[in-house]
Formats: sequence, structure tokens, C-alpha cells
Amino acid sequence: MFELGLLCPEAGIGPLSEALEALDALSVSVEDADAQTEAEQALFGEPGMPPPKEGWQRSRVLALFESQAAATQALLLLQAQDFFAGCQVLGIAPVPDQDWVRLTQSQFAPVEITPEFWIVPTWHEPPPQARQVIRLDPGLAFGTGTHPTTRMCLRWIAQHSPLGQRVLDYGCGSGILAIAAGRFGAASIDAVDIDPAAVQAAQANARANGAQVHAGLPDLALGHYQVVLANILATPLKVLAPLLCAHVAAGGWLVLAGILERQADELKAAYAPHVRLEVADLEEGWILMTARC
Repeated sequence: MFELGLLCPEAGIGPLSEALEALDALSVSVEDADAQTEAEQALFGEPGMPPPKEGWQRSRVLALFESQAAATQALLLLQAQDFFAGCQVLGIAPVPDQDWVRLTQSQFAPVEITPEFWIVPTWHEPPPQARQVIRLDPGLAFGTGTHPTTRMCLRWIAQHSPLGQRVLDYGCGSGILAIAAGRFGAASIDAVDIDPAAVQAAQANARANGAQVHAGLPDLALGHYQVVLANILATPLKVLAPLLCAHVAAGGWLVLAGILERQADELKAAYAPHVRLEVADLEEGWILMTARC
């Protein structure tokens, strides 16, 4: 395989990426060409919201092709297009053959939630001290235990053990929180997501772990739950405040994640008409917020 490298101004990123895909690039990646310098730019966005910008002021575009001839032909065609103005060619270089499956697997090691509770990919053996284990491989749906928001939710579940309780995982992604609730004794678990792919992933992961989880689209969530978990992001969490709070039973817990530390006051204000949110955990700039209803 061969990699074509290009340096592109912000305005050209969209058409250049589309053209590379049309030219049968095996993959196209875009990164900030000024990363790790004073000119580095941070681009943040949230699901359901338009991206703040198409790309960075200067982007490095890397496209992978099956052969040097294919990469060279693609470059010649690109150079003839108007949108290529301002772009620079970094070069065409061979990519060494690697065992990509093994390389990908090497990036995902077992994740410690507590000393006795671990998330373990199927190609690893659980550590000897693990008493509770969820088997989960990386996939299309969010939630493998590697992100601070997921770890904080899992720690909360382990510490509060929802034994015999009805639990709702709203925005379930991979279903990891729902599976964890089952591991710690929940009697009934509903996991919902707006993404059908996430629902399928949650169902498959639950089966693989022997967990009794009812996964479906949001209309599956009915009635009241002793624990309502939502690991999403701040903007949708604010919009969902009335709905999520309406699902929490009297004396039950609302557990929210996907929130940056600087967004705490926004969330408290959004939920103030319903519950009193407090920061329950903090990790790497992310917070877990909870309320007892």
C-alpha cells in the first residue's frame, strides 16, 4: 500500500476529501498540520450539531491507496482541479505491511474500573484479581470503558450496586452501562438509543455477556426507574432534562455524564426545576453529576 500526503488550506478540505474517496482511496484522514505548535487550533462539536468549521487552517491529508500507480494517478487528477489551488504535495510513500488486526488489538488492553471490576477485550485474559468482568471489544457504538465518562459511570454502578432495581440506560451506545447494572444485580434493565446500530451493538454485547438487557429505540423506556443513567453530552442532556427526570422513581438516582467540568453550572441550571444536581466524580476534566430524586 502507498500513502499520498497533502497539505491543504481550510477551504479545500471538503472537496478534496470527497474527491479522494471518489478516486478509490482506501482511507482518508485529516489532521491539524499545526498540531503541537502555537498555531494549533481546537475544534469541538457535539452530536446533532453542525461542525464549527470544515477543518483546520492548515490540514494534513493522508490518503491510502493499494498501489503507487493508483496514488500517482489520483494525484494527477487532483492537481487538475480548481479546488486543488493552495494545496501542497507532501509526497507518496510506501506503507510497510503489518498485522493490522494484531496492531489494533494491542491498543486495547483490559481497563480497571475498580480493583475487582474490569472491562476486558475478548483477546485478553482477565487479571487474576478481577471478580466482575465485562467482555467488550471496540466497535461502532461508543463505550468500551476507555473514556473517563464511561469509567466514572461504571465506578458509580459498582459503588452503588443497583441490586433488585429497575435501571434505564439512556443513550446506551455499546450497552456497557446496562451490562454493568446487570453484573451488579439489577432486576430489570432497559437500554435505549436513537441510533439503530447502537441498539444492535447493545443487544449483541449483552448476549455475549449473558446479561438480560432490553435494548431498543427511546420509546422502549416506559414508567419509572430506580436508576436512570445517561452518558451523552451536555447539550442533549440539557434538552432531555424533563424527560430523564420524569423517568426517575421517587427516591431514585439520576446519573449524568459526558459533561466537562466547566459545564457544571449549565447542567445545574437546566435541571434545577426538577432535581438538584451535584458533582459526584471528576476525571481528566470530565465530571459525573448525580441527583437523588
